[in-house]
Amino acid sequence: MIPVPTLGTPRLRLRDWRDDDLPTFRALNLDRDVRRHFPSVLTPYESDGFARSIRAFLSENGWGLWAVEVVGGAPFIGFVGLGRPGFAPFTDCVEVGWRLSSESWGQGYATEAARAAVTFGFTALGLKEIVAFTVPGNTASRRVMEKLGMTHDAAGDFLHPRVAEGHPLRPHVLYRLSFEAFRLANTMEHR
Repeated sequence: MIPVPTLGTPRLRLRDWRDDDLPTFRALNLDRDVRRHFPSVLTPYESDGFARSIRAFLSENGWGLWAVEVVGGAPFIGFVGLGRPGFAPFTDCVEVGWRLSSESWGQGYATEAARAAVTFGFTALGLKEIVAFTVPGNTASRRVMEKLGMTHDAAGDFLHPRVAEGHPLRPHVLYRLSFEAFRLANTMEHR
């Protein structure tokens, strides 16, 4: 078991998961708005299994999909962090991802928390590149990716192997962020 660092931003804490996060996580995964870019909602059983796998990865690696809380506000609004997709062609990469409750949308939380996770990935883990992907119609997530400095790699767009053939959510767009682009953006930002 590796200690899980807590990441902080002016408004958010990215932290290890607690058992009392699970009821809110179940509700989030049953929300059709939150899951509209996924093939289905998750049952409470599936949600708990997903949470177990997130917690196990965090415990084994010391990084992963952190629980997100609003400082002085909501104790749990979802997750943001880094992961290793378990399917080809992305088995050798690290992905930044997020899933927040619909009540917390539109406040910049996904971008703020994802920026902290990306910074951790490049500085603490020494990553050379971080990717992200979603369905083409998920404009909100694509905007977050662009705000992070990621660029769309149209040549890398793919059909998600875990989504049924012919399903409208099978096509995915791929975004990339290199350490060099991240470093350059942060150098420019601090001038």
